[in-house]
Amino acid sequence: MNKPAPTTSPWARVRRSKIHGRGVIARRDIPSGTRIIEYVGERITKAESERRDEARAARAASGGDGCVYFFELNKRHDLDGHMSWNTARLINHSCDPNCESEKPRGRIWITAKRDIAAGEELTFDYGFDVENWREHPCRCGSPKCVGYIVAKSHRWRLRKRLAKDRRASKVKKP
Repeated sequence: MNKPAPTTSPWARVRRSKIHGRGVIARRDIPSGTRIIEYVGERITKAESERRDEARAARAASGGDGCVYFFELNKRHDLDGHMSWNTARLINHSCDPNCESEKPRGRIWITAKRDIAAGEELTFDYGFDVENWREHPCRCGSPKCVGYIVAKSHRWRLRKRLAKDRRASKVKKP
């Protein structure tokens, strides 16, 4: 079986990232609301997603690739985008993203949240749960960044937890 060609977009291309490793950069000005690139991969069950995530965690623990490329499609299925030909997997997380994901009819599109200037790196909020926050440090550099990749809706919880931990570490034990 031949490996598919990398996904492409007239709006963006892969380049070195200021955030992390490689990223996806706007080739030209992108108007707000534009579907930039489809996030593609293998449609898998939730059970298979769990199995693959455990394998990913084991790889990360032994110094390998710990990147997460799963997207929730619905209550029964996820999309595993960990394919070299899925260019959209290289879009980095930001706590102040310029893109968002849309899920029309079982597909995933990365869409511009606002106007994006040519040369600007494309980012979106990965939407991670707060459960395993320590495993996912954030490097986005945004003033809104909490230091870890968690969904916007969970950041207040994490800020509260981090503040409590800082206060506890300042208390000297007798």
